Amino acid sequence: MELAEISDRIEIEQLMVRYVEAIDAKDWDLLDSVFTHDAFLDYESSGGPAGKGAYPVIKEWLKENLAIFPMTQHMIGKSLVEIDGDTASCRTIFYNPMGVPVNADGVYDPAGDELHIFVVGGWYNDTCIRTDQGWRIQKKVEEQAYTEGTFPPFE
Repeated sequence: MELAEISDRIEIEQLMVRYVEAIDAKDWDLLDSVFTHDAFLDYESSGGPAGKGAYPVIKEWLKENLAIFPMTQHMIGKSLVEIDGDTASCRTIFYNPMGVPVNADGVYDPAGDELHIFVVGGWYNDTCIRTDQGWRIQKKVEEQAYTEGTFPPFE
């Protein structure tokens, strides 16, 4: 393996880490350093909007929909990375515990002082491209494989 390829692989791995850090920290501006401005994101397998995958639209969707989760912890495994020049395909497994506030009766309550935890798992399938600012994700397709537990009831 050439030094340039090793460098590319490390940069792509850090790109994946920066993505989950942005999501878990709810640092929506950090996502701008993850995606190309014209990226396509598909979260349909986990309830995302169908056919509306333009990055600016999905960025707003993420902000709105993840606001109810004071705790998410996206854990990712090593990415399977196939580099072809200035393009790379990546498949990364994820395990994502998510916590929503509940009241003493276990019902969703934004002011609740307990967390109800459930877990989502699957893979991120990404197409990355080399840009003047480094590697960025041009296309992300989340492939949700399972959910362990359920969202708490609403009153």
